[in-house]
Amino acid sequence: MATSHLSLLSDLTPPSLERTWLTAPHPTLPIVATCSSDKTVRVYSLTNFKLLSTITGGHKRSVRTCAWKPHVSGESVLATGSFDATVGIWRRWDSYGRNDGRGAAGWGLSSGSRHAQPHETGADGADLPDDRSDKDKDDEEEEEEWRFAVLLDGHDSEVKSVSWSPSGMLLATCARDKSIWIWEDLDDGDNNFETVAVMQEHGGDVKCVAWHPVEECLASGGYDDTIRLWREDLDDWGQVACIKNHQGTVWSLDWEGPDSVPKLAASPGGAEAAALHTQWREQRALSGPRLISGSDDRTVRVWRRLPKEAPAMGHASSAATGIPSIIRPTGTDEAWEEDAVLPHAHELPIYAVAWSHRTGLVASVGADGRIILYEERRVPSTPDADAMDTDVKPALQTEWAILAVVNGAHGIYEINHAAWAKRADRGSANGEEEVLVTTADDGSVKVWTLQ
Repeated sequence: MATSHLSLLSDLTPPSLERTWLTAPHPTLPIVATCSSDKTVRVYSLTNFKLLSTITGGHKRSVRTCAWKPHVSGESVLATGSFDATVGIWRRWDSYGRNDGRGAAGWGLSSGSRHAQPHETGADGADLPDDRSDKDKDDEEEEEEWRFAVLLDGHDSEVKSVSWSPSGMLLATCARDKSIWIWEDLDDGDNNFETVAVMQEHGGDVKCVAWHPVEECLASGGYDDTIRLWREDLDDWGQVACIKNHQGTVWSLDWEGPDSVPKLAASPGGAEAAALHTQWREQRALSGPRLISGSDDRTVRVWRRLPKEAPAMGHASSAATGIPSIIRPTGTDEAWEEDAVLPHAHELPIYAVAWSHRTGLVASVGADGRIILYEERRVPSTPDADAMDTDVKPALQTEWAILAVVNGAHGIYEINHAAWAKRADRGSANGEEEVLVTTADDGSVKVWTLQ
């Protein structure tokens, strides 16, 4: 039963006049990038909710997806994926037009929507011809707010999702052509990217890719109703798991934050709460962050990786073999199990799920126009007479509950995406709060706060 409510904080203005697909929060700045069917990407401030820049001239069809590169100093780097089958890499110096003293790193309200010419890279990483003179290119870059640095060309049809690895060195892209490409940013000062892998195991349109928050492990979901996990082994990328529980297209995936802890008690005391948090982290340490998925089958599911070696003594345990587990051969395949199916709340396909790394809350949106918030809560354990005679603590058990529901959040329109974002706020005690940003078919982008 919902116990809180989402309040509309603001719309981002002005909106696109066409369908908006996705909104990507910047990893450090209070800004977001929204991609649209009108072939543009709009960058908005989360401080005043107004348009900062409009990026145009890079793609010939709808811009379906975008993602900010992490760990970049002094500039912002944005990857965009389009229905024209290409991926663009855009760059902008954060010091440009610096006039915002509140940490927006120079993102003024000027609109820099000039047409920049891309530096093209083919599937093999080789530069494609560019007939402009060096002087023309230098003059052009000095004048423009955004620089269309690279065009990655390899997919045969619409690009549906892009995602940067946690280090920022790898970019994963997926498309309707059933393939996933992994590109390496060579970071050589010349905007060169190299193709390091092309995976084609999916049996249909690949809808989404999402990197593990701390490891170089990639998750993908698609039209073949599967979730697949990928890792590199001996310089070659391969599938390590295939999850087939969904009964419909997997539209969206997101990872749990590495430090997320569920609501372990209604009003935990200091020492008790700390002990419960420690126990939860120890219990989850071998599995790592969980994965969440949203599907055409109208379910939201949570997945957990099974540890390759159980804590109990066995013939292959470290103690039995004398070989540390870190160097003992274990194979590359991984076993994943369904950790939870969240309470049913959607009547039509679920297009996006978002897992807050800050609060652990999950949001889902979809074709029915609803926003649903879920909270994971600890289930109090009952004393076990046998367990009381040992020092082993019983495993913490949790359940998911619906925390808030918004019907018709964007009127009659389908909601294509949801994302958690940090927002600078003059009125808050710590100068920062987390908001939920939703993106819909009518071009609107709305910012919500939980109360």
